[in-house]
Amino acid sequence: MRKLLYLTVFLSGMSALAAEFGASRLLQMRFSSITLVWAVIIGLILVYFAIGYALGGRLADRSPSPVTFFNVIAWGGLTLSIVPLVAQPILRYASLASDALNFGVMAAAFIATLVLFSIPVTLLAMTSPFALRLLLEDPKRAGNISGNVSAFSTFGSVLGAFLPTLLLFDLVGAARSILIFGLLMLALGVIGLFRTGAVRKAAIFGLALLFFVGMFIFGDFHGKDTPGQIYEAESAYNYIEVLEIGQSRYLRLNDGQGVHSEYHPDILFYGGPWEQFLVGPLFNPAPYRPEQVERIAIVGLAAGTSARQASAIFGPVPIDGYEIDPKIVQVGRDYFEMTMPNLTVHVTDGRWGLERSPHQYSLIIVDAYRPPYIPPNLTTREFFGIVHERLAPDGVLAVNIGRTADDRRLINDLAATIGEHFASIYVMDIPYTFNSILYATKAETSFENLFANYNLLQADAASHPLLVTASAVTLANLRDTPSGGRVYTDDWAPVEAVTNDMILRFILGGGAESLQ
Repeated sequence: MRKLLYLTVFLSGMSALAAEFGASRLLQMRFSSITLVWAVIIGLILVYFAIGYALGGRLADRSPSPVTFFNVIAWGGLTLSIVPLVAQPILRYASLASDALNFGVMAAAFIATLVLFSIPVTLLAMTSPFALRLLLEDPKRAGNISGNVSAFSTFGSVLGAFLPTLLLFDLVGAARSILIFGLLMLALGVIGLFRTGAVRKAAIFGLALLFFVGMFIFGDFHGKDTPGQIYEAESAYNYIEVLEIGQSRYLRLNDGQGVHSEYHPDILFYGGPWEQFLVGPLFNPAPYRPEQVERIAIVGLAAGTSARQASAIFGPVPIDGYEIDPKIVQVGRDYFEMTMPNLTVHVTDGRWGLERSPHQYSLIIVDAYRPPYIPPNLTTREFFGIVHERLAPDGVLAVNIGRTADDRRLINDLAATIGEHFASIYVMDIPYTFNSILYATKAETSFENLFANYNLLQADAASHPLLVTASAVTLANLRDTPSGGRVYTDDWAPVEAVTNDMILRFILGGGAESLQ
């Protein structure tokens, strides 16, 4: 029995922390993976742990019986198994509310999902103090036994942190991952009850175990009911879905607020950021011809929209695409015709990969920002120093940055940060969106260069119409050079605080209602 008790402590610690990561993953799909979401999840889970520790100690003193102990374990597994069955429909509804910017429904779904985790996590947290009470036969060994119980629980928690995130989410998805740990604890409760002679209870929980095994095999745990969805999957990094509307396809990730890639078999201009990146080299002195672009890097390749457009405009120029999520790369190849022979895909973090690249680039595109989550390591003076080093003497940086109609703080801050290294900076607002493209040139340049190169493109019948159109859009939507921003560093990059505040002001100011 002693070995079974220690095993139970280990597995309950693992399952409780796996439930925390499962909750974060379920909510990440609809509410993004921002620090604020993580703080709420971790804070509430710790509250559930604290309540569980207190209740477990009290119950152990009132009923220090192995039957009671394994009854708690079985109920913990049962309630944890119920969570994905109930949470998934709630969160699918929240996804539709997110598309409609119905923040009241989204908030209700967020709270309801966290409340669902309260019972199983509390029950599983009761395990450690209860097991300590059962194992404590000699008061002289209290410290030794207490230390062992804590160690087994902690080692289990370590496994509970790594197993779902590194293996199960990618293999079976978040909902089934949670169900696996619920089934594990339910099975452990059944075994313990049977061994302690509570055969009737063991049989009842055993039937429940069979039911949830059936749900694991045959249950429907799809993530979202988005109209037009033709593909969805979970990877180690993202929830991924592909929508098809007419002949157009769209890649959306996680909360779905934004399109990361677009594809149409016959159209290359999408009115988004992808084609606007490619105007960057035209800020060089005229005449600057598309043939002068020698190599391109894209940090945040996604499904390869910009790479496909660049190949059409500049020909078979070598393109290095950096994308951290291998499943997104596969989706790009399967659904977005990301099969250009001149594209080399690097499945790695963009900053790490760019820093180790042996090449010099005519154009470096950074398309890895998507409010409310923006990787801080791609916003700092140190990162843009790496970009500067990797650019050719006439190289240009182009960055896609989010904003609202009257809040340009993020643009101003990034302009100040990029200006630490680059000679000239320009910003254009993409029409009918909340996106702006910031161009930064390594050498001193001027707006007149773009205008002169645009006139040359117009006069040349061989110019690709996509580049002509994108250049005209840039010229028509250039804004004043940003000023007054703060410089971000690897030590201090408050990008999440800025984006969270921007979004909150936008919602409270009625911006969401104006979009509906």
